[in-house]
Amino acid sequence: MKIMFFDSHAHLNFKPFQKDYHRIIERCFENNIWLINAGSQYETSQRAVEIANEYEKGAWAAVGLHPADIEKEVFNYQRYLTLAKNSNKVAAIGETGLDYFHNKKNKDRQKEILLKHLELAQEIKKPIIIHCREAHEDLLKLLASQSSNYKLQGVIHCFTGDHQQANRYLELGLLLGFTGIITYSSAYDEIIKNLPLEKILIETDCPYLAPAPHRGQRNEPIYVKHIARKIAEIRNLSLEEVAKQTSDNALNLFQILL
Repeated sequence: MKIMFFDSHAHLNFKPFQKDYHRIIERCFENNIWLINAGSQYETSQRAVEIANEYEKGAWAAVGLHPADIEKEVFNYQRYLTLAKNSNKVAAIGETGLDYFHNKKNKDRQKEILLKHLELAQEIKKPIIIHCREAHEDLLKLLASQSSNYKLQGVIHCFTGDHQQANRYLELGLLLGFTGIITYSSAYDEIIKNLPLEKILIETDCPYLAPAPHRGQRNEPIYVKHIARKIAEIRNLSLEEVAKQTSDNALNLFQILL
């Protein structure tokens, strides 16, 4: 039986894949790779759902408004709720979060919209996919302040924090997602080495962040294997062990049945 891999964060719903996403998904299935396409605005969220609905299994969607895009769109709770409820292929809410790199202004507004996403995830009983860039301390404070209101289930997508922050996210009940960054930077080796493997997800964030040896190219879900291989190398485990555990982690978090 082929090793299964789960790309927990892809963007085949974005324009760079408009002409060939079918071919890419078929190639994923041939290599036993399942995936979730995450939305960043309503349009791309709707597109993620449309793509997921084309397949009986293997492709799912997440719906949400990215913090870097809040100037382009007013977050409409009811609209996203309807989109999420109208398809059984919506596995999560997101990506949402805080981004002080792309959007240094309106930090309070970013927080307000993230809270609405948390409420939405709670209402439909789905996990949340959280983006965080240069805002970990603010995000941790916000999530901790809400831990009595919400049962936090989800993932910090493309984790770029430090070891202490990683542990604090775990204490809140969240998993950590790692991308191709770990294949060309050793900055996260010690964190990955010391995290419980059952708290790790692998993700491509394609078309961005292509791993070595494909750096500089358009990223694709099939390259998730390189991320799993790097984690196996860091932890001195077999590729099979890492692939199985991270796939199980994704299936459990996103409530997906094989």
